[in-house]
Amino acid sequence: MDPELPTEDLAAFFEALLFVAERPLTTAELGELAGVPALHAEAGLGSLAEDLEAAGRGLRVQRMDDAWQLVTAPEVGARLAAYASREEARLSPAALEALAVVAYRQPVTRGEVERVRGVDSDYVLRSLLHRRLIAEVGRRDTPGRPILYGTTFTFMERFGLTTLDDLPPLPADAAQAAAATTLVDGSAASADAG
Repeated sequence: MDPELPTEDLAAFFEALLFVAERPLTTAELGELAGVPALHAEAGLGSLAEDLEAAGRGLRVQRMDDAWQLVTAPEVGARLAAYASREEARLSPAALEALAVVAYRQPVTRGEVERVRGVDSDYVLRSLLHRRLIAEVGRRDTPGRPILYGTTFTFMERFGLTTLDDLPPLPADAAQAAAATTLVDGSAASADAG
C-alpha cells in the first residue's frame, strides 16, 4: 500500500483486516500489512475506533498492550445476551471470584489466587482457561517456577472492557485487603509453588 494513503482509507483497510483476522494483530503487523509505518497504522486504527463509536455502530476496536481486534460494542450487549447465553454457561460464583482476583492482580499464580480466596482454585482456574477468559502469561522466577495467569481478549469482550483500566475500582476495604495480601505474597513468593 501507499504510505501516503489518507487515514480514512487505512481505517477501512484495518476494519476489513481485523474482521477477517483469526487473532488480535499487533501494530507492527498491521503496519506491515498496510505498507505503512507503525505510527501511521496507529493513526488509522485510532480513526477507525473513533468512527465506529461516533456512528453508534455495533463494533468497537479493542486494544490490549500492542494488539488490536474488533469486538462487539458494550451498548448492544443486552441484545446479544440471549445469543451469548446459548454459547456458554454462566460462571459460578467461585469462577467469578477467581476471575476477579486474576483481573485485578495479574499476572498472578494459582497459589496467590488460593491465598486470596482461601480455598483450592485448581479446578476453577482450569475452567477459566478452558473458556479462554484467562491464559498462561509466563512463569514466576521463583523456585518451582509457578505459572502466571492473566486475562484475555475474550475476558475483555465478555465484560465490555476496552482496557483493564475500565475495571471498576475496588472498594476501600477490598483494596486494603489486597494490599495486605500483597505484603504476604511478597514475603511468601519464594514459597509459592503453584
